[in-house]
Amino acid sequence: MSVLSRRIAAPLSAFALLGLASCSKPVPAGNPRSSEFYWTAARETWAAGNYVKTADHLDRLLEDHNEYSARAIPWSLVLTSGMAGGYIDLADHYAAGARARKANGLEFRRKATEYRTIASSLALRFAQTVDKLDQMPTGSVQLAFELPNGNAAPPVLLGKVANGIELPPADAEEVREAAIRRSILLTACLVAGAPNDLAKTEHLLSRATALTPRATFAAALSQMLTRQSSMYTRDKLDEPAKLASLKQRAQTVVNWAGQSGTAMVIDPRKGSQ
Repeated sequence: MSVLSRRIAAPLSAFALLGLASCSKPVPAGNPRSSEFYWTAARETWAAGNYVKTADHLDRLLEDHNEYSARAIPWSLVLTSGMAGGYIDLADHYAAGARARKANGLEFRRKATEYRTIASSLALRFAQTVDKLDQMPTGSVQLAFELPNGNAAPPVLLGKVANGIELPPADAEEVREAAIRRSILLTACLVAGAPNDLAKTEHLLSRATALTPRATFAAALSQMLTRQSSMYTRDKLDEPAKLASLKQRAQTVVNWAGQSGTAMVIDPRKGSQ
């Protein structure tokens, strides 16, 4: 086990399996898949906006070290953290809606708890992948995915939720999907070193393999972990062990960064080193 893993894995091990069990499924017996198969499948489902399936495909690539590991680890981190962030946004808005409705906020509080529980599962999945950073090669971090679909502006319907306005089921589903897409998009911008700058991030990610400085990537991960830890405060899920574990990771992951510099774009036809 790596130094990073030994230092921060123990506090999480008691509850990590709970969060991961529902996210990953074993390959059916007699149906082996190659690493190339899962990499291609991840690219296809990402382009289609099916992020749950993309995360599952990337999980397959993380089960052992292979030729795709250095690209699958950062991609999985962006995806799972982005999904978690979307559910955190939803939960916070439904909690605000419950306060706005006061005596009639039961359904809003239920939705807030439901979304925080989903976000927690994704955050634990994200944290477990953070422990794989020591498998990454030295130098800049490769971002081998295209700019995800989404809108950087907050969904208009989220404002209605926060004001305690109950949405029809179709609108509630629409805002859920929009919040998740937006969070994944903004997470991609963050790790690329261009927070909230879609044009710069798109330029970095399109038509080439992008490299982002190791220190930039680590700082983004630390920020994500810190935000996700906020779910476990006493006024939310009230799980101090998880709060402490994610905060510890947020501090430790910065030490993983081995170099700094500006993001660059390289031609994949000339190699990725």
